[in-house]
Amino acid sequence: MNPDMIYLVPLLPFTAFVVNILLGARFLKHRASWLSIATSAAACAIALPICFAVFKGGHFAGEFSWLPVGGGTLRFGYLIDPLSASLLFMVTIVGTLIQIYASGYMAGDPRYSRFFAYVSLFMAAMLTLVISNNFILFFMAWEIMGLCSYLLIGFYFERESAAKACFKAFLTTRVGDVGFLIGMLTLFTALGTLNFSEINGALAHGSARAAVPASLLVMSALFMFCGTVGKSAQFPLHVWLPDAMEGPTPVSALIHAATMVAAGVFLVARAFVIFMAVPETMPVVTAIGCFTAFMAAFIALTQTDIKRILAYSTISQLGYMVTALGMQGLGAGTFHLITHAFFKALLFLGAGSVIHGTHVQDIRQMGGLFRKMPHTAITFIIASLALAGIPPLSGFWSKDEILLTAFASGNIVVFWVLTLSAFMTAFYMFRLVFMTFFGKARDPHVHAHESPAVMTLPLWCLAIGSVVLGFPGSPFMHHWFQRFLAHAVPHPEYHPSAFVMSCSVIAAVSGIALAGIIYLKNVHWAEAVAKAFRPLYQLSLNKFYVDEIYSRFVIRPFLALGRVLFHFDATVIDGAVNGAGTGSMWLGAVKNWFDKNIVDGLVNFVGAFTCFLNSVVKRLQTGLVQNYLLIAFLGFLVFIIRELKLI
Repeated sequence: MNPDMIYLVPLLPFTAFVVNILLGARFLKHRASWLSIATSAAACAIALPICFAVFKGGHFAGEFSWLPVGGGTLRFGYLIDPLSASLLFMVTIVGTLIQIYASGYMAGDPRYSRFFAYVSLFMAAMLTLVISNNFILFFMAWEIMGLCSYLLIGFYFERESAAKACFKAFLTTRVGDVGFLIGMLTLFTALGTLNFSEINGALAHGSARAAVPASLLVMSALFMFCGTVGKSAQFPLHVWLPDAMEGPTPVSALIHAATMVAAGVFLVARAFVIFMAVPETMPVVTAIGCFTAFMAAFIALTQTDIKRILAYSTISQLGYMVTALGMQGLGAGTFHLITHAFFKALLFLGAGSVIHGTHVQDIRQMGGLFRKMPHTAITFIIASLALAGIPPLSGFWSKDEILLTAFASGNIVVFWVLTLSAFMTAFYMFRLVFMTFFGKARDPHVHAHESPAVMTLPLWCLAIGSVVLGFPGSPFMHHWFQRFLAHAVPHPEYHPSAFVMSCSVIAAVSGIALAGIIYLKNVHWAEAVAKAFRPLYQLSLNKFYVDEIYSRFVIRPFLALGRVLFHFDATVIDGAVNGAGTGSMWLGAVKNWFDKNIVDGLVNFVGAFTCFLNSVVKRLQTGLVQNYLLIAFLGFLVFIIRELKLI
């Protein structure tokens, strides 16, 4: 496979976007999905051989001149190294499976072609971001994804909640994007380049790094991390992701697994050399990631909407990845990013299958769905076991690597916080499983049915990935994935620990067992625990009151400021403008009166006097010679009398 064909990987989905947005509604209609799926599958077929070539030790790069700028030239291109190959492998496979699923889930929607147009653009942007060789192209794709998230979260814009959710997501992530842009410009000021290979070369050697102002690198790294905080929904910019559930469920799977939130973690991984060059920034990354992992897991304990539980689960798992990167665990964080994409996509698509079959989202209305939806139930349980960290599923190996990184690097507090979060993860996921698929049906009005094959087949494909994809990073394959990434960016490696592995398994099994005891045997215990620990229960139920804090200290003050500025604009600015207009009208009125009474009076007087003179002269001009002679004689007579001084 020619590496230069990598340009077709984002170009094919972009072509599907253009065709669907222009011709889909009128000509393609329900066939719009065929085009999106075909182009995504073709992109996957082109990308995978290139990825496997990189897995075997290859490295591909290429670029072209795009735009002359000042004295230089802006160059765009591709970079396929171990990091980008790993993401390319994940995005093309998971994205294609989600689109196949969506073709069944969205069937009958009046905006069917528009949905697949937006999804294709989303895929094109993420794939461009993954293969880009510089931060400028990376940022352009990053911003297009922000637009796509706005369009897809608000796809059902006729619902007020969806309209607000997409607006919230767009504004919240823009805060992080501004930080990312500042960091990118600061980096250019420090190094004079935004090309990834040139940045790595400049910072890889101690002598070259010493010539770069450390303060600029620190500033650049921290501002770039703001982009990750926004895009990957880390505290305190995590509030947009749960509300993003207002979009269609395939969109949720795409955002949470293959595109939007993965891009934020990928940003830190791609800029890992910068963070390594200024290790004083790493504790900030670790602290935010660790707190996010714990907070989101704690919130998920009390949620009842099936998609919101998974949303907070995503936030928590992203916190795990960010924490690993903050502890210099590039291999561990990226490994969990890949495995998480498969089982989290499976969980969201499974939740969509449940919603499709029951038409409800509250797990308190479900129960006993295993018999009615066996394919959905089995694959959902596999994904839940992977997320909980049960061996030998993929989530166990990747999460264990993060715990090992924390333990071996001496971050004991981080290790125990993440272990507690793992326990809570297992508990809330199997609370969801037991309340949804086991026990008796709680709502007699819910009549469930299994989803069609076009939806269940992708579930089984993702389930296979959730089982086997952990092995490349496991001790059975000598941590091949971690060593593979180390070829691109060297980072610390740690030997397996029986203690860490035991803690991970005990946390997962304990969480599942406790959920089974409460929600299968002693349901009344849940209410008793909520009453006994009411402050903690309310803290979880109300999501740490972060939205309320934003509302009181950010939104309301800005709305009040907006009202003040509106009043100032209406009274002072508009008053000045209106006053100028009123003054002009008054001057016009004065001028009109002057013209009417003075100028017109003079004109009329002159006209009347002229008419009088005309009438007098007219009488003199009789045309009779004798009259003219008489006038001449009288004139002559007057002249003589005056000369003789007789008068």
